[in-house]
Parts: sequence; structure tokens; C-alpha cells
Amino acid sequence: MRMIREAWGKTDRDGGGVHPLAHHCMDVAAVFGRMMELPIIRNRLETAAKAPLSDVDRRRLAALVFLHDIGKLHPGFQAKGWLAGSWSGPVRGHSKEAWAFLMLALKRHEHPFHETMQRIMGWGEAVSPLVAAMIAHHGRPVERPSDPTLRDWDSPSSPHYDWRSEARVMDDALHRWFASAFKAGYGPLPDRPQFHHAVAGLVALADWVGSDRRFFDFAEPFNSEYNDIANRAAAEALAVIGLDPGALAAYAAPDFAKLTGFPAPNSAQAAVGAVGPKARLLILEAETGSGKTEAALWRFTQLFAAGGVSGLYFAVPTRAAARQLHRRVDEALRRVFGAEAPEAVLAIPGMLRAGQFKGQSLPHWRVKWDDDAESAPQRWAAEHATRFLAAPVAIGTVDQAMLAGLQVKHAHLRGSALSRSLLVIDEVHASDAYMTEILKQLLQGHLDTGGYAMLMSATLGARARVGWTGESQPSIEEATAVPYPAVWIDREAAPRLAAGTDQPKTVHLDSVPTMDPAETAKRAVSAAEHGARVLVIRNTVSKAVATWLAVQEAEAGSLLMQVAGGPALHHGRFAVEDRALLDQEVERALTNNPSRERQGCIVIGTQTLEQSLDIDADLLISDLCPMDVLLQRIGRLHRHDLSRPEGFKDACALVLMPEGGLDRLTAPNFENGLGGWKAEGGFNGIYRDLAGLELTRRLIVRHPPVWHPPVWRIPEMNRELVEGATHPDLLTALVAEKGEAWESYDRIVGGTRAAEGMIARLNVLKRTDPFDNNLRFPNSDEKIMTRLGEEGAILSLDPSPVGPFGEIVTRIALPARWSYGIKDDDEVKVMQDETALILSVAERRFRYSREGLARSYLTNDITGATISE
Repeated sequence: MRMIREAWGKTDRDGGGVHPLAHHCMDVAAVFGRMMELPIIRNRLETAAKAPLSDVDRRRLAALVFLHDIGKLHPGFQAKGWLAGSWSGPVRGHSKEAWAFLMLALKRHEHPFHETMQRIMGWGEAVSPLVAAMIAHHGRPVERPSDPTLRDWDSPSSPHYDWRSEARVMDDALHRWFASAFKAGYGPLPDRPQFHHAVAGLVALADWVGSDRRFFDFAEPFNSEYNDIANRAAAEALAVIGLDPGALAAYAAPDFAKLTGFPAPNSAQAAVGAVGPKARLLILEAETGSGKTEAALWRFTQLFAAGGVSGLYFAVPTRAAARQLHRRVDEALRRVFGAEAPEAVLAIPGMLRAGQFKGQSLPHWRVKWDDDAESAPQRWAAEHATRFLAAPVAIGTVDQAMLAGLQVKHAHLRGSALSRSLLVIDEVHASDAYMTEILKQLLQGHLDTGGYAMLMSATLGARARVGWTGESQPSIEEATAVPYPAVWIDREAAPRLAAGTDQPKTVHLDSVPTMDPAETAKRAVSAAEHGARVLVIRNTVSKAVATWLAVQEAEAGSLLMQVAGGPALHHGRFAVEDRALLDQEVERALTNNPSRERQGCIVIGTQTLEQSLDIDADLLISDLCPMDVLLQRIGRLHRHDLSRPEGFKDACALVLMPEGGLDRLTAPNFENGLGGWKAEGGFNGIYRDLAGLELTRRLIVRHPPVWHPPVWRIPEMNRELVEGATHPDLLTALVAEKGEAWESYDRIVGGTRAAEGMIARLNVLKRTDPFDNNLRFPNSDEKIMTRLGEEGAILSLDPSPVGPFGEIVTRIALPARWSYGIKDDDEVKVMQDETALILSVAERRFRYSREGLARSYLTNDITGATISE
């Protein structure tokens, strides 16, 4: 390593290269300045500011961005690039040091930046929060030091580095490159918190782009004309990664047939297509299989053509649904844009997929793509999860969007990147109290900055809907009378009507008075032996695994879904690579292809198979679950007009019921996803609302003691069924009817729901709060994020072993409740036996096999034999 005498902003310790600090700061400022010139981003900033941004305003903002890394002038930071032994003081960071530099510049006349900071403070009261936003470019607000001193910068001294001299270089560059920012006679910068938060996200995004050597290679020594180089590179970088849509922005919206491959829209799709660009929020209620995805894509292309958005983020509940939808969206993009189509990004951490291409992580944050493009710059957004929302089009799980609404690292970057896109949230009804509160705050912030959103659901009851529309809670009679399907538009009191699908479905419901895995397996095997493709959805992984094993014990393993030469099932506790295999096989086993063979098979899974998947079963076997969830599961049954085996011409769903009913679960108790348990000061469970479950059960088991299976007509009865099991009036009446035990249990559930909402409100990022020294993010990103869904800590397996399906596995996500105390970077030791991998981490052991991941403990320290819990 050679001695570096001028202030550096980036170094390459391996290659020995150096990028001067002024150059790097100009790179980032140039990217930020170029982003402000893009019509959509400028619109979002001006909407957040509630004021137009003049040319001088924009140059002032870019000048402030130039100062984002000014703390790197500190000798303790510069020493990181010096020869060993050339610095005797402590090594320093640069964020708090930036605060110290600017604060000292204001109060010390001898400071090289004193006059400049005096002039900058004349830009108005917004300067302080905007400076805070600049310094927070690494993703978290930075606390100001209480009383910085120049002695901290001068002691110890360095004989070869003079920070004051380098500061004067920065000062001269600032005035040379941003001269118009210092023009007199202009008003103050916008002083509105929403604007400051939006700027913070764009600065962080600009820093990611401006730090990428594919766009901004090192250039030394300092060049006083470097600003021209940076500006040209910034324009090219934003065009390559797709933040600047370029020529695509001028295209005309395609007709429905070109976009979707279908000749004409159905009624619900046509209703969505008739909504103009003035409507910021749209809610589509339509049955499963009615083409809500195509409606959302049509909405996106119309808004894109109208200049309302320059991107799309399509959020779905599960990773399996995201993978399937990703392919469909990518195909639609190619139909519309042809060879110029942006590659849709699959926004699932670790998947590395853009368009038709898959990537592989390499050292030093590089990615090798399977079309031989190493670290392809056009796939910049796909190469890191933090950048997913900056993609032109991305499809992923809802938690990736929700990270923009939480006080976690890089929430501002995600939110500002998302603001330019149409945010589509599929199956919005599926969120719990914690997630719903976060989504509401995220959505409000998104709309407040001029963004567009579309929410979709097949089963959105009035209780859930009023939280999104702001309407008052209707009575049960009024709620049931609301038309279905329906399109709700912001600020419109009533929905726009839409006729039902051209393919109504009649479903015969039959209840099974047990949830026993052996009995479930028996019924599935019998149907499969008669040629039916059977979908079995259990509420818990343990029951899914037990049912899968029971099929094999009945010597019918060959009927199970097969992966890599053996039986497989589907749930969330599989490695990333194996989940991709399982997803593909589910689609093949339950294909919607009209020419599919008459072949019986059994697909067993959990909630991972219930929503947003275009799969088609001849018979559905499902555990009892809430009505909205049950209708989602029924949406995978007879989804298309296909040939069916004899005995399965009619759609039939078998619903597994707990033996003895639900009364005993009010203790409280937990059985196969129903009810809950108290632990760690809270009340845990999957489907905790016993009142809603009982109303659902009564809609299935009707007219006792003379019982006959009910017949549900979909979508004609959707509204009646959802309101009949979720309306607050009916829930209250049932609890009162049931008596004291149910009332006590209901108080527990209600209190838990309120507590979850309160925790969410404590964790959400309120963009109406000032961006000042009181804005602090809690040091609990892991705990906050694991509340979003099923995933907790990520176990990285290095070296990567061969998994149970013959693939190299690199990462496995733990369920959140197994993750406390485990960090993503904890060492994972891997042992391998004949059928499984044994993983040891943080004094805990897990077994990974064809059954998925299970907690294990050693029974013999010598043999290493394991038993799953």
C-alpha cells in the first residue's frame, strides 16, 4: 500500500487505486442532481415539499449532497488507507465526524468552511434537517455530537496529511461546481418533514449508485473539471439501471390483448382500465382466478404511458407466488416493450433473478449471471436486496415493501425508490394487526408524496376494508348488499360496479370430523388412486409433514409430488435453492395446462400454497381456517375449465374439523393452527380468532341435526360468505352466545391485537416527524423485521453442502420464533448423514431433510445421532 497524501473518498486495497474525496462526493451529487431532473422523481419531491423546486433549489440540494461524506476528511478516517504505522491515533468513521466538521465550521472563524457554512445557513430553516438527511446516507439517522472540538481533528497530527488543506480543496470544488447554488436573492429551501425524508432516501440511493465503480471508476489526482465527467457518468448510470426510463417513457399504452394475451378484458378488468391517472389509490375486489394480475398490469402500463409512474413493485404474500408471478410479468413486459423490455427483478433475498437470467454471488459483492455477464450493470437493482425497489419492475413478497415503512436500516432509500412506482399489494386482507398498521403508514406516506397504489383481494370483508377506504363500518345488512366484484377509488364514497366472471364456480363443501394425519392421508390416497390431482393444505408444518409421512406409510409414496427422484412436500422451511425446485414441481403437478395427463398425484403443503398461485387441483383437502383464507384455498380448486377424472367433475372441498369442536381451545389452547398459547408475555398463534373460525365452521356444517353438505356459488356468494364469518356484529353476537369462556378468550385476542398495533406504531417510520436529532432508529432491526412474517435469521452454509434434493444449498431461513439470539453471521457447522444435514449454530441444532428444517437435539454425543422435535 502506498502513502496517500490527498483526501480519498474510495480506495481499493487490493488494486491500490484511489478515488479523491471531492471526486466521490461529486459522483454522488451528480447522481442526485440527475435524479431530480427525472420528471417522476421531481414530481414526488415537489409533492412532498408542496412547492415547486427552482433551478437554484435543485443546485442547493445537490451542493448539500456534495457534503454527505465531508467527515472523511478526518485524519482518523483517512488513516484507513495509509501505510501501517503512519498513524498513532484511533481509526474513525465519517458520519458523526461530518456533523462535527459542519458544526465546528459554523462556530470557528478559523475553520476552512466557516464562510461557506455561514452562507449555506442562509438557505433557510430546512438546512439543518436536510444536512441530517445527507449524513444519514448509510441508512440510519446519525446522532449529532454534543460538543465537538478542533483538538479532536488535530491530535495527533500527521506529517503527510493536512485536513485543513484538503478541506479548502473541497470548499473550492463546492463553489466551482455548484456556483449557482450560492446566488443571492432566492427564497429558502422547502421546510417540510415529508420532503426531508424523501431527500434522505434519494441521497442514500445516489450514494449506492455513485459508489459503483462500473459507473464511476477511480480517477486521480484531483481534477478541477471532474464535475463534467461525473455528470455524464450519472446520466449514463441512471439510464443503464433503469431509474431513467429513457425512450420507454414516451411509449403509448398497449391494448389489453397485447399486454395479457387475452382478447378482451372482463368486467372487473375493464373497470380498472377505466380509472384515470388522477386516482392515486385503487382497490380491486374480485374472486380468485378472475385476472386481478392482468388488471394490475394494465393499470401500470396506463400510468406509465401517462407519465404517472416509472416503475412497478408487485407485492404478494408468499415467495412461491412471487416466483410464479415473476415469470408471468416478465413475459408481459416482453410482449409490450419487445427487445427494449426491462428485466423484471425477483425481489426475494438470495434468489438473484432478473428476467430469464439467474445470478450467482461472487466475492467482493460481485455477481456472475448465467448469460456470462459478470456483475451486469443493467441488473444493478437485482444484485442486492436493499436495491430491489429501485428496479424498473420488481415482483416480491410484501415484506420487502414494508421495510420502507419501518425504522430499520435503509427504510428511506426503499421508500424514495418506491415512490416512483405503482405499488400493488395482492391479497391485502392477509395481513395481521402488526402488518396492517405498517402497511397503512407506508401507504399513506407513499400517497402523500404523489405515489400510486393498487390493493387487491378476493376476500376483503367490510371490517378490513374500512381501514383502507376510510368509510364508516356498515351494518351486516349493508355490508352484504355491497356489490361484488367491485372497484373502489380514493375519495369516491361507493364502489364502481363490476359484473362477475364469465366462469362462475359451484363448490360442494364436505366436513371431515377429524384433523388426524392418517385419516387425511387415506382420503387423499383414495382420490389420487382414482386419477385426481389432490391439493392438501394443512395449517402447520408439523401436520403437513405428518400427513406426508402417513401417505408413505400407506405405501402410496409414488403418488406424492416427486422431486429429484423421491417424494416431496411444500412449506416455508426449505433452503432457497430447494424452494425453487419445489415451486417448479408444484406448478407441474397442478398445472393448468388443458392437455395435462390423467394422472393422480398428491401435493401436500401449508399456507405457502393458498394464495396468488395459478395452480389447479381436482380435489381440495383443507384444515378449518378463517373464511377469507378458506376461499383463497378454494381458489386453487377447479380454477380453470379442464378435463376432470370420473368422480371429480364437480368441485369439492373437504374441510378437516377439530374433534370435539372449538370450545376447548378457549382455555386457551392450540391445535393445528387453531387457537393460541401464552408465551414470553404475549399470545401466540396462527388463527387465533376462534369466533371467526366458529362462524366459518357453521357456514360449512349447516342445518343440524339434519345435515347436508352446503353448496357455495363463487363469486355470487363471496360477499355473503366473507361477511357471514368476519363482520364485527356477528362476531360479537357469537361470543355473547357462547358465554364466559369465549368472552374471556376474546378479551385476550382483542388485547393482543391492540398490543400488536401499538408495537407497530412504535416501529413505523413516520415521515411527518421532523428529520432532526430526535429521529432515532432503535437498535433492533432483527426483532422488528422478524415480525413481518415467517422468516427469521438466515443461516449461511459455507462451505455449501449438497442438500436432500441433490442441489448445493447456501442459505436457510429460520422461522422467527426459532431465531432469537441467532445472528445472520453466526458460524454454522454442518454434518451430513445418509438422509439429512445436521446444522449446529449458537448451541442449537437443526435437521434438514426432505421433510424440511426441524429443530433437533443430539441423543448420542459419540454417534451424533439426532432426533427431531
